Amino acid sequence: MAAARKVVVSALQFACSDDVATNVATAERLVRTAHEKGATIILIQELFEGYYFCQAQRADFFKRAKPYKDHPTILRMQKLAEELGVVIPVSFFEEANNAYYNSVAIIDADGTDLGLYRKSHIPDGPGYQEKFYFNPGDTGFKAFQTKFAKIGVAICWDQWFPEAARAMVLQGAEILFYPTAIGSEPQDAGLDSRDHWKRVMQGHAGANLVPLVVSNRLGKEVIDTEHGKSEITFYGNSFIAGPSGEIVASADDKNEAVLVAEFDLDKIKYKRLGWGIFRDRRPDLYKLLLTLDGVTPK
Repeated sequence: MAAARKVVVSALQFACSDDVATNVATAERLVRTAHEKGATIILIQELFEGYYFCQAQRADFFKRAKPYKDHPTILRMQKLAEELGVVIPVSFFEEANNAYYNSVAIIDADGTDLGLYRKSHIPDGPGYQEKFYFNPGDTGFKAFQTKFAKIGVAICWDQWFPEAARAMVLQGAEILFYPTAIGSEPQDAGLDSRDHWKRVMQGHAGANLVPLVVSNRLGKEVIDTEHGKSEITFYGNSFIAGPSGEIVASADDKNEAVLVAEFDLDKIKYKRLGWGIFRDRRPDLYKLLLTLDGVTPK
């Protein structure tokens, strides 16, 4: 009988400064720690090179973007992935001629760049004004075959949409990964989305019977905006969920963290098949999902 196909995943969590070199060094240090703990697929949080600049609408912040090709942070993470033999999805602000994207490059365990995913759902609300900076992603949802597992990677606001998770799992994704930047709401100090945020993603794991990994930043970040200072306290709470939606590892809202969890992918596969979730789907009845107003396309 073939050996069990087990994989150890990790979610990193740290507070960002607004210095690229410092943040990339922190990310590398935590990747090495995760590797020491046995992790083979390691997730770093969204846009980890600096502060979450989308609190403001400032044209000078476009200077933070760099082209995908020869991106210095991606190149550094390729070397690190090859050295350690680990998979690393790398989030970055992408410049593509006159288009700009919130993107992630998937680096395999030999340092190979497997390709790009560009964030599909772009939020626009107080403190999270991403539509000013990012074009809607044009890659579609993908599943990437890495050395250790076939994975789906989407970004932050994508995590609120069940269609995204289902699309990745339909393509064979065995684990879902979501680099994230979420915290307080500048317009409403009493609004705390943390538990809602966690339950939504636990639902994706349970509905698709796959593990799910979330990496969020933490700490207070103050940005000078066109209307004065804006402040968000990012609430961390990075977590790893199992295929029933259960949380198997979690961080708090104050401390740097390196979470790890092991999953037997073959065991999960047969559990998923046994439930019949994908056998009993009715795509012929889901055409309403292709509309915005619930009217069946003609």
